[in-house]
Amino acid sequence: MATAEIYPLNPATLPEPSGTYTHGTLVTGARRTVFVSGQVPWGDGSGRVPKDFDAQCRLTWHNVLTVLAEAGMGIENLAKVTIYLSDRKYREANGRIRQEILGDHRAALTIIITDIYSPEWLLEIEAIAME
Repeated sequence: MATAEIYPLNPATLPEPSGTYTHGTLVTGARRTVFVSGQVPWGDGSGRVPKDFDAQCRLTWHNVLTVLAEAGMGIENLAKVTIYLSDRKYREANGRIRQEILGDHRAALTIIITDIYSPEWLLEIEAIAME
């Protein structure tokens, strides 16, 4: 059974992307697609939402990866990620933690600064993965 191959698309006429993203992704041979709803820092083991951004970001990525794992997928299957930040001041920390989580994998990426559903949540992450 064929599995998806995800290729970065970085046209020479556009600036070279830095960090953990690519201008686009080409997916070939996909047989399954997972759409991950916006995940938020629902709460740690004690049910409390962490106060600091780094902990919230790691918890939110954990939630995204948990949904992917339920479908038998992982980081390598991510084709598109959208991250909603509650404030521009979290941009650098978000990039650092995204790099830590994704490693060398490059997915198409959009980051939006916006109001988040609950004021205690500092970010939300949604994703599309393919296999």
